Amino acid sequence: MERLPRLGRVLLATALGASLTVSAACGSTDDKKASGSGKSGGKTLFVFAAASLTGTFTTLGKTFEASHPGVTVKFNFGGSSTLAQQITQGSPADVFAAASPATMKTVTDAKAAAGEPKVFVRNRLEIAVPPSNPGKVKTLKDLTNPKLKVVECAPEVPCGAAANKALAAAKLKVKPVSQEQDVKAALSKVQLNEADAALVYRTDVKAAAGKVTGIDFPEAAQAINDYPIAALAKAPQPALAGEFVQLILSDQGKSVLTQAGFESP
Repeated sequence: MERLPRLGRVLLATALGASLTVSAACGSTDDKKASGSGKSGGKTLFVFAAASLTGTFTTLGKTFEASHPGVTVKFNFGGSSTLAQQITQGSPADVFAAASPATMKTVTDAKAAAGEPKVFVRNRLEIAVPPSNPGKVKTLKDLTNPKLKVVECAPEVPCGAAANKALAAAKLKVKPVSQEQDVKAALSKVQLNEADAALVYRTDVKAAAGKVTGIDFPEAAQAINDYPIAALAKAPQPALAGEFVQLILSDQGKSVLTQAGFESP
């Protein structure tokens, strides 16, 4: 093999050295990006929240991410009773926001909450009907008509417990065609024209504006649900959990929630 002149060998070695330096620098930058940068970079916050909080908490989750670069907020929305059971059985979660004190009590009784839960909003029921209102529903008593297909939440779910309380206050009995595991599932039955009416939260009716019509009824005042929130004792991200709870309790959090139809406690 023909030997390179001395000057050529020097230039080649210099070029190779520069290439390795650049590669090392790029690798270092990529490693920093992969591991996240900043105080809270590359972390995930797991929030378990009642299905009726889907829209508002998704919005507030984005607000939290914007103020915490590198942090991702992941939500598990569903029936509060199911979420409480998952938490007490060891599912990793940082924050729990329930639709009733009763479902939060499942968590506090298991000593799974870090500190005392705080009520951040309240919610009340409405009757949701299709925009055309084929069942001609006007009052809560109309739901006792056996010809109507009425949907409720299951009794162990906060919206179902509230419905039973409102019906008891009115001394009425309704035979639902189905009892759903969360309020979104109950509302979807009306949206899909699979039911003539459903007892759901006012906030869910408002979120589905144009797809359903809401009917107020006076007995709803007897069954208002308080919503408590708490950071959890075994939170993988305890500091971030506390900060998320503070966002929900802040004026900014209250503004987003009240605009969606929730009431201040």
